Formats: sequence, C-alpha cells, structure tokens
Amino acid sequence: MSHVNTDFDALASLIAAKKLHPEAKVVIPNEQTAPVRQFLTIYRDTFDMTDDHLVKWEEVTSLILVDTASLSRLGNYTKKLDAEKLDITVYDHHPPGSKDVKAARRVIEPVGATVTLLIEEIIRRKIPISSFEATLFGLGIYTDTGSFTFPNTTDRDFQAASFLMKNEMNLEIIQRFADYKLTPDQQDLLNQLFRNAKTYYRDGLKFLVCAYQIDVYLRELATIADKLLDISGADMVLTVVKMEKHVHIVGRCNSNRVNLLPLLEKFDGGGHPQAGSATVKRSGLDEVLGQVNSHLDLILKPAITAEDIMASPVKMLPPDTKIREAGHLMYRYGHSGYPVVEDDRLIGIITRRDLDKANHHGLGHAPIKAYMSRNPRTIKPETTIEEMQRLIIDNNIGRLPVMEDGQPIGIVTRTDIIEVMHNQELSEDLRRPDIKNLKEEMEKQLPESTNSLLTDISRTAERTGMRVYLIGGIVRDLFLERPNDDIDIVVEGNGIDFAEHLRTDYGGSVKMHETFGTASWIHPSGLYIDVTSARLEYYERPASLPDVELSTLSEDLYRRDFTINSMALCLNPEVFGDLVDPFNGQADLRSKTIKVLHNLSFIDDPTRILRAVRFETRFDFLMDKQTESLALNSMARMRDLSAHRIVEEMKRLFKDEDPPGTIKRLFKLTFWQQFGVDDGSAEQSYIHAGQLKMFYEIHKPPAGTKPRWFNYFAIPFFTSKKMYLMSQFSLTKRNNKFLQDIRNLSDMEGVEQIREPGEFHRFLKHYEDEAIIFMIAKENMENEDIITSYLKRRIDMPVFLTGEDLIQEGMKPGPHFRGILLELEVAVLNGEINTRDEAVAWLHENHMK
Repeated sequence: MSHVNTDFDALASLIAAKKLHPEAKVVIPNEQTAPVRQFLTIYRDTFDMTDDHLVKWEEVTSLILVDTASLSRLGNYTKKLDAEKLDITVYDHHPPGSKDVKAARRVIEPVGATVTLLIEEIIRRKIPISSFEATLFGLGIYTDTGSFTFPNTTDRDFQAASFLMKNEMNLEIIQRFADYKLTPDQQDLLNQLFRNAKTYYRDGLKFLVCAYQIDVYLRELATIADKLLDISGADMVLTVVKMEKHVHIVGRCNSNRVNLLPLLEKFDGGGHPQAGSATVKRSGLDEVLGQVNSHLDLILKPAITAEDIMASPVKMLPPDTKIREAGHLMYRYGHSGYPVVEDDRLIGIITRRDLDKANHHGLGHAPIKAYMSRNPRTIKPETTIEEMQRLIIDNNIGRLPVMEDGQPIGIVTRTDIIEVMHNQELSEDLRRPDIKNLKEEMEKQLPESTNSLLTDISRTAERTGMRVYLIGGIVRDLFLERPNDDIDIVVEGNGIDFAEHLRTDYGGSVKMHETFGTASWIHPSGLYIDVTSARLEYYERPASLPDVELSTLSEDLYRRDFTINSMALCLNPEVFGDLVDPFNGQADLRSKTIKVLHNLSFIDDPTRILRAVRFETRFDFLMDKQTESLALNSMARMRDLSAHRIVEEMKRLFKDEDPPGTIKRLFKLTFWQQFGVDDGSAEQSYIHAGQLKMFYEIHKPPAGTKPRWFNYFAIPFFTSKKMYLMSQFSLTKRNNKFLQDIRNLSDMEGVEQIREPGEFHRFLKHYEDEAIIFMIAKENMENEDIITSYLKRRIDMPVFLTGEDLIQEGMKPGPHFRGILLELEVAVLNGEINTRDEAVAWLHENHMK
C-alpha cells in the first residue's frame, strides 16, 4: 500500500515492491494525482491491483508500506487495521515523523525517490524487469527529483536511473506524463492564488503565502504550488486553500535554508523539508492562515552571514602604493585583492587582475589608484550569503569588503561563497551553534597543574596589558577529548619580552630565539612553555625556510598548516577560554576533515602533505577533495626537501597506529613514486607492512612490541627492488647496518627449511633482530615460530666457554676457535647443553680426542 493522492513515486514503488514480494497484493488508494489517474486510465489493465474498498481489512495480518511510514496517510478504510497485530515492512524516503508506524523491517533512507530503494534491491537480487516497468520506475524517480534538480536528489537516484536506461526506459512516455497541464479550473485557482499572494522577506529569502477559498474540491494543489514557485521567483511558496469543508496547506521551496516540516507538523502534516502538505479538517481559512503566518519563523534555518565566512583582519593599501609593491604583497600574503583606504575611508579595490593588466603595459612603477576599481560594493557583517551571491552576480565582482562603523573589518570573496554553496556539509556546520568558550572543557580535561599554569600566564597577561593566546594541537585536542600537555603561547606583541615577564613573576629561566621572535620559558618545575610573537611567514622560494615578520593573531593562525590547527584560546582574564576560530576549524573537526588554509600551502611547505596523512591516520579524518588535489599537484616538491626534513616527518608519521594504511595512502598521493618506487609495488608493500605489524603483535619478539619507523619506511624501496634509492635517507650507522642486513638476507637461501632454533644461528648470528623479522614478515615463512624462538633464546644465551677456556683446556689457539664456539652456541640454542660441565664434556668429546 501507499498514501492517498498517490503520485508516480508511490505507484512505481507499489509495482517495484510487488517484484520483491510476489505473494503480496497491490492495493491502490481511490485517490490519485491527476497525472497518475491519466496514466492508469491507459495502463490500468497492465497491473494486478486491488481497489482499497474491496479489501477485507480485518483479515489483514501483513502490510508492506511504500513511500509512507504512517497508517494515517493510507485512507479511511485502513482504520479497521490493528497496527499492534500487523507484521509491517516499510520502504520510504521521507524523514521520520511522530506518526510513523512501528515496523518489523524498515528501509528508510534519504534518497530522492522511494522507488530508488526498491530498484537497488531489485538489482541486488538480479530480478529482471520489463521496459514498461523500467519506464514506470523512471516516472517515479523523475517526478520526485524534479528531473534530478531537487535538493533531495542523490547519486543513488542517478545510478538507479542508469539501470533503468539499460532496461529500455522510455523517455518519451516519461516526458508526456511528468509534465502535467493544468485544467482551466486549476489554472484559474493558480491565477487567484498569485493575485492574493503576500510576500515576506526573511534574512534575504523571499516567501510567498497564498490563500484562497473555493466551494469545490480541486486536485493537484501540489502541482499548482510548484508552478507558483517557478513563476514567482520566490524561495518558498505556501498555498493555503479551503476547498469545501477542509483547509489544504501545500508548501514548496528551492532553498536549503528552508525546512517546511516544523510548520506542517503543527497541522499533523508531513513530507520533505522542501516539499510537504497538511490538511486541517472542518476549519476556517482565516483561522488556519493566521496560524500559518504565526509559524513562519519555524521553517527558516539560521542564515550564513558575512561574519561567518569573511577573512579578517583585512590588510589594506594606501592609494599611492606602487603596482609592483602591491603584487609582491599579494604573493607574500596569498591574497588576490586588497581594499584601498585613504584617510580611514574605503575608496577602491585593487585585484590581481588589475595588477596583471598594469604590469603587461610596463607600469609597475605606477600607483595602484590609477588601476583600482572605485566605489566598491560593500556589505555588513549580518549580510546573508544569498544577498552576497546576488551582489556578486549582479555586479560581476569578485570580493565584498565587510564594513562596520565605516571601517573594513573583513572581506568575502567569490571563492568563499562558492565553497559554501557547493559544500552542503560545510553550510550545515556553519549554521550549527558553535562552542564559543572552552573554559569548562579546559578545567575538565587538562591536568590541574596545567590549569594552574595557564592561570598564572593569564595574570601576567593582565599585568602587562598584552593579548595572550593558547594555540596549537592542545586546542584541537580539547574538542577531540584527547590528552595533550604541549603548551604553546602566542603573544600579540613581543613574545620574548612576555617570556621574560613570566620568568620575573614565577621564576625559572628563558631561552631566546631572536630570529623568529620566540622564546622558551622553562618553568621551575622543568616544564617547557614555548612563547611566540604573533607572526607572519612567507616563502621566497617553494620548500625553503620562511621569512618572518610580526603580525596579528589572525595572520599568525593563517600561516599554519590546517584549519583544525588554526584555533586559539584567549588567556586574558576577562575573555579567558574564548575561542578564536577564523577558519572554521571547529566545523572541520565535526566533519572529520583535513583542509589547508590556502592553495599555496603545500607549495610553501611540502612536509605539510605528510602531516596531513599523519592527522588522517591519527584521528581517522580525511583530506577534503581540494586539499587532496593540491597535495597531488604539489607532491613533486617533495624532491626539493632535504633528506633530514623528510626523515623527521617519517619518524612522526610511522609512530601512529596504522603503518600499512599510511604506506598505501602515500602511494595514492604519489609520495613513493617521487623517489623512484614503482606504482606496481603498492599492494605488496601494504601486505608486507601488515605482516610486519602483525608479527610484532603476535610474537612479541625481543626487539620490542613494534618495529622502528625506518623499517616501515624501507618497505616500498625493498618491494620495488630499489634499495639503493633508500640509502639517501639512511642517516645513522644503525640504519645503514639494517639496510645492509636486509640486502644480504634477501639473497640467502635454505633458511625456510630449517626446523631447529640452533641451526638458524649458523645463518643469522651476525644479523640484527629487526632485519631478520623484516625478512620473516616479507616471506611469511612457515617456520617463523622457530625463528622467533631462536631470537628470544639468543638474547639470553649463556656463555659457557670462551677462547681463554679453550686454551686452558689445552687447545692451540687459531681461527678454528671461531668454528668450535659457533658449534657450541648451536648446541646450547638447541637445548643439548645446559651447564658449563656439559659444555666442557662436549668439547673433549668432539674436538679433543
């Protein structure tokens, strides 16, 4: 069964459900939409359906609902059903409602059309469908997704439609029935509703509320509402029409900022956030219309405003700045445009495009005022994203200065707006109420000693009048509820001076790093606290070390790697714990997203790519598509880095929990390929790393519970048979010994046939444990338990005889001593000799006859 006023999605879902449940009867409600009635007039005999008034409802024990989860939407006949005694299955795509039935089986998922869910099950079961069935199912998808244009459309609807096309869906029939033509009476109602419409503007959105009363019942009020939405240009249309004794409410909208359901539920209605209806029985039009108007605020989601997405603070230029200098500043700070200010008054905007034109004509020496755009369009902090979008489109501009009290306080670019428009997850996060202060979280999560120390720093900040902030991973980890005791402080001003103030107030000592404006305050307890001047870093060359200049907190945060690491907490007493989050890092933490702050981030410092992978692994996050694309495009810069910088990042990277996954991820990002490793080595490297990790976890060998980072780092080079390329990263004697060991072991034959621990000693005595385990994991040997036993025994192997002992027993010194002692060690490892006396007896019996 499906709901009354059966539409094409409901009809298609009924027939699709019959394919999945061939033993069930299809019951069609007496009330259908006009297009469905027209369709059934032609094709009714094609279906095996029963009219609802012909069913003995008191005998029904099993019910399959499609395109609805509420018995109240099935019609009057079903009032005879006892829901408590029914075995109910539901297929639906509407959001859950308060009147949803309790079902034994529920397939309720947010797709564009219910029939999509049923088609997916038909595909899974490999049930054949006819061309006519494919066409009917297509009608369900096309009409409920607005030909794939409604916001509720998903990729699954496209995939289902693709399956239908392969099964000869007839698009001509779909077009004929999907585009319903209004009757003269319905067209007249449309005209009356449009004339009587009242327009409301809320937070940049246009609402139409249309009311009318007629003496007869007319179908297709939903279609009329759709057409009103099209011709009015509104963001939302509500039609309130009294027909005969009842008032019918239908809502349609085309903005994700609107959710009709809270309003419709006030009248026991339902549907989708952007399309729904309700019926108020035996009520007056004016009464219902008044209630609708009083509930309009329920449907509006919070607006995203300029304040939410603007970059702040704004760097500004005076009008006499030379074109060449402005271009240098744009590169340095990563901006594509600057407000131009004279006498504290905004007089223009200069963009990179303006500069390019001037430079093309050799006018780098000219002032920017000659090329700037004058009388720029500006906005306020409360301007909504819809209003900003209209301004940018109508005026063909790329950025909007945000003004408050006559001063620019931020700037919104076309890119900012596009990112929000096309990232549903981001827009929803921006509408969520953010955490503004983390004082309680600090008290709850941080150790008492840390909280006490931050309170001391706060007092010094108050005494000195300096703005002081807690920054770095500790802020991020407060949101993630992960322990972190690294205290990094940023000061808007001179960080070295502030460190000296801390030493004066509380003791300890200070180490200064004047080049970078940083210092380390060593607390009397021995704890190190890094104190940094808020600074800006810029890179004259890719992958070089940065140049530094003092700046503001926002600029300091902008130089950091990712949005989730670009948050700060105020430590001054009056705002203690207030969150500073200019790049929406809080939203990215919620969505588990790693996102760079600007497009040149990986060019400036390619090691940030490795850090991004580290955070993905550590937190189970993922880079967003743009960040991953930038990582791929910038990976070749990795070759510009010194081996030392790469090694330092690898040490951190392979300390995290999933070295095999890290290796696979680095192959996908083409890291290994930059150093000569073959693409084809990816899968085998992943397997080798997994076996190595598992070996350490299972056997707990004497080398420790897990291998060193260097061992994992070597795997792709080893698998690709290019160990000579690994030498550039081997910066210690221990690493060189490991590489030499695994080179030699890879050429060794016959080890896998050995079945006694001591016999391994003949082959492996001079090799380090970690190299042996590396090779065992790679080969996945059957006798690995025996090798493991050998490694554990040799670490505690007793020394019963030495060369001196052999001389004392009367033997003449010589090279043969080495062979004798090796044979003795083999016998000890095999358990054949357990005391010194047994060792002496063995010596006399085997070598002194």
